[in-house]
Amino acid sequence: MKRSTLERKTNISNDLMFYIYRHIDTDINLDELAEHFSINKFYMHKIFKEIFGRNIYETIKSIRLQKASTLLLTNHYSTISEIALTCGYSSQTSFTRVFKERFSMTPKQWRNGGDKEYSQKLLLSSPYASISTASFEALTPDIVKMPEMPAYYIRHRGYEMNIRSTWQKLQAWIFSHDIENYTLVSLFHDNPAVTPLMDCQHVACVVLEERLEEKDTRLPQLTISKGVFAKFDVEGKRGDLLRFIHWVYHEWLPKSEYETTTKPPYAIYRKHHHLSKDERFDMSFYLPISF
Repeated sequence: MKRSTLERKTNISNDLMFYIYRHIDTDINLDELAEHFSINKFYMHKIFKEIFGRNIYETIKSIRLQKASTLLLTNHYSTISEIALTCGYSSQTSFTRVFKERFSMTPKQWRNGGDKEYSQKLLLSSPYASISTASFEALTPDIVKMPEMPAYYIRHRGYEMNIRSTWQKLQAWIFSHDIENYTLVSLFHDNPAVTPLMDCQHVACVVLEERLEEKDTRLPQLTISKGVFAKFDVEGKRGDLLRFIHWVYHEWLPKSEYETTTKPPYAIYRKHHHLSKDERFDMSFYLPISF
């Protein structure tokens, strides 16, 4: 495939993904989506699956259910019907059916403690997180407003499978361009606290102080969303990160009275566990919130 063709497919697919995130609480009509981006509907489906490894229907369903799983824990005064409507479902019956297909329990069971049981199974599926004994109860976040951040990136599917090689490729790109002032960022399109690790879309990003000329790079670009975030400063070893995300979503967030949004959270690294010999990290984790 020609480089220009791949770049075009990647750019269109990323635009589609960002549109889905921004409009996830509406009825996303795929005919209108194709018309909005002035592309053939069948071509749209083809390139999206080619780039992301799953089709548009699966992606919309996954994002809606991830959002619903969090809202069930944080929106204490909303009924299940109201949460279903917020996440784009026309009835509680249809919402309950697809929720149970995904999480093997009803929304009511999830709300009554099933979330912790489900997330714990995901933790135990990770050979690193399963042996972590890290505790985060003493952590308190700062509430910050962050600007948009243009970034170059490499996308990776599967949270722990060969992910180190993806970060090494990004590091090689940085070194080969003699870039000195940069920031490494992980963008979490999927929540690994509720999504099987092999299905998580992970984006390895680098933010530069100055953009390169287009002819100087083969990497695609995206913009990390601005917004209000709860910022957690965290240090630890490789397996602690998943345990931390589990704690944020299933312990801190439900007690905080904040709600999270459909914007993906991200981590800014001062030290990266996939690029350090001791596999330790030092980072700030940014969880998008509203109140």
